[in-house]
Amino acid sequence: MAKPGRPGAGKGKKGATKGSGGKGKKSLAGRGPTPKAEDRVYHKAHKRKQLADRSAAKRPQQKSAPRRRPNDDNEYVTGRNSVLEALRTRIPAATLYIAQRVEMDDRVKEMLAIAHKRELPILEVTRPELDRMAGFDGVHQGVALKVPPYEYAHPQDLLEEIIGRGETPLLVALDGVTDPRNLGAIIRSTAAFGGQGLIIPQRRSAGVNSAAWKTSAGAAARIPVAMAPNLTNVLKDLKKQGVFVLGLDGGGEVSMPKVELADRPLVIVVGSEGDGLSRLVTETCDQIVSIPISQQAESLNAGIAASVALYQVSTIRGQLAE
Repeated sequence: MAKPGRPGAGKGKKGATKGSGGKGKKSLAGRGPTPKAEDRVYHKAHKRKQLADRSAAKRPQQKSAPRRRPNDDNEYVTGRNSVLEALRTRIPAATLYIAQRVEMDDRVKEMLAIAHKRELPILEVTRPELDRMAGFDGVHQGVALKVPPYEYAHPQDLLEEIIGRGETPLLVALDGVTDPRNLGAIIRSTAAFGGQGLIIPQRRSAGVNSAAWKTSAGAAARIPVAMAPNLTNVLKDLKKQGVFVLGLDGGGEVSMPKVELADRPLVIVVGSEGDGLSRLVTETCDQIVSIPISQQAESLNAGIAASVALYQVSTIRGQLAE
């Protein structure tokens, strides 16, 4: 009697058998690598991943920082007076921008005429685009002019050019004036009262940007601005060349109307809006002068102080010339 076989064991002949003929090839190959837990729909990790993805989709997407465009180094002169003055003085402009449906007046007509004569590109743009060019709280009045970065003069070159024209130097130096609108206002006052240029320090100072251009009402195209690597050293060099250094400060020992040296080569030094003149600059000045004001006011804005001083010097020089 034959012995019973093992349960589930197949019956077959003894010895070698023929191959499967490929019928079991797929099963022999296996099922490949085991999927990740988060990719298996029945696994807890898969559910956690779905929840995380849905939460991320609900969160506001953080915008990446905008990249600087290649021409971001350009400045935009805005405002009709500023743009027209810049075109008249033939600064190396790149493009004139005009707002769509801009109100035409004599200034805009002259801008277009100058631009056509110089073969300067003229582009019509939207007002929001002009708002972007004008920057924060800028007023463009429907026009803008793209210009390269401002080219500062060298203080020594500025002085030599003034003397070469046979003029008595009248310069303004700014010690830490950081508001570009104050810089623009001082440039404008310098032009109005016979000054020939400004000197600003390389650090901790406003530069000639679009806001300064706008506030200067075009005077920045006529009045050169020199940059000093070290303002104190430049003032000392000017003194060696016979330029009298006059500092403005509320505690000055001499009242502005009593200044008797206005007829000589002069540089008026204006301090910062908050701290006034720095210690080193104060020690370098030949004389510290105060502007008399009402007791109800603590001090004068840097731009206004410079205007008053320039007016006083201009008046004294005019009286001496008569």
